[in-house]
Amino acid sequence: MRIAIIIPVYNEESNIEKLFIKMKQFDKKDIIVVDDGSRDNTVAIVKRLGAILLEHKINKGKGMAHRTGFAFAVKQGYDGIITMDGDGQHNPDEIEKFLKSVNYADILIGTRDMTLANMPIDRYLTNKVTTLVVSLIASQKVYDSQSGFRYISSEVLKKVPLVTSRFQTESEMLIKAGRMGFRIGRVRISTIYKEETSYINPVVDTWRFISLAVRSLFE
Repeated sequence: MRIAIIIPVYNEESNIEKLFIKMKQFDKKDIIVVDDGSRDNTVAIVKRLGAILLEHKINKGKGMAHRTGFAFAVKQGYDGIITMDGDGQHNPDEIEKFLKSVNYADILIGTRDMTLANMPIDRYLTNKVTTLVVSLIASQKVYDSQSGFRYISSEVLKKVPLVTSRFQTESEMLIKAGRMGFRIGRVRISTIYKEETSYINPVVDTWRFISLAVRSLFE
């Protein structure tokens, strides 16, 4: 199978090169970095590293960055893609776990060990609630709906219509794919948290998720 790795980034100059150092075993022509309007040196670093670079001149949101990467991967004829974040919270060594399991599901979610011992309480509670809601609406058991480390088949990319553009896009895909009958599975991954500023707005992004959930009930 021909698999692309899609990494949406926004102001990740302090992390992106470290991530690439850990990904030396992967061909850079299959690594797609989508820069979402960074104001730092992220774009210059990615160009120097030699990966495929897709650019948003202004910030459009993580979901839109994903959608840009998805469209490119489909156009290039990839059989599937693996998404991961550019901030170092996903271990590239665990990509192999996804590659070994691609025949078992159309979407594989990198599932962390979610406990209060290794997750901040606000993220723990948010993840538990959103995962439950997504599972109920998708009519499938979903694990760790907030995880950005995933495998997604090309068939899902082609057939699941996405309309959101921010952090709720990852939930939108799970809800719609589950309802369309695509198989959603999981792969166990490490739980890594870094003490850095999050771009998630607790109020605005929670409202966006609630709006998505309510709208999905009537579609």
